[in-house]
Amino acid sequence: MDKQKALKRMLKNLSKENFANFCYELVNRKKEPQVARNRVEGKSDLDILDVLISTFDETGAVVVAVELLNEMNCKKEADQLLTDTGVKYSEPGSSNTAGPSAGETAQYTMVDGKHFVDEHRTELINRVNCVADILDQLLDKKVITQSIYSEILVIPTSRQKMRELFSGPLNAAGLDGKEVFYRILEKEEKYLIEELKRKK
Repeated sequence: MDKQKALKRMLKNLSKENFANFCYELVNRKKEPQVARNRVEGKSDLDILDVLISTFDETGAVVVAVELLNEMNCKKEADQLLTDTGVKYSEPGSSNTAGPSAGETAQYTMVDGKHFVDEHRTELINRVNCVADILDQLLDKKVITQSIYSEILVIPTSRQKMRELFSGPLNAAGLDGKEVFYRILEKEEKYLIEELKRKK
């Protein structure tokens, strides 16, 4: 089933109490990107669907919805959503962190419920040096725009470039953008990524 349709059906089928709980959990998420309370309070299920997709993209919205449903002990609804969408999800904290395999774009490289690049943000900011090459590839993949590319390129140090990349463009790009960034880092900073993967 189409991810958007599956999310719409899940939200529509929640009881009034569970829908209120879902909205509460959504605005109280600690992970980035966070959702402003005024985008959720008093809104309909269709409004919430729009918020989920515009904030996280379709696949990310499914992953977040499953996280929230599990928080609410709505395991049946969470499992149904995964079945309907075909999205692969590993419980936060499990050793089975998700990562895309051949022909499968629905999975993300997650560590304890956060994307790998968010989990290792500080190390990446401090240690990635080939930022210009990474920016070239992010531009090619349309993760960043030409204007953002130009703005970051003129920043003097690699560390400041990486900090600027994390502070805006990567968050705006959502999980798909972070996944592209991760794949580029795997090629350009192979040994650093291998080291970070071994960190628990």
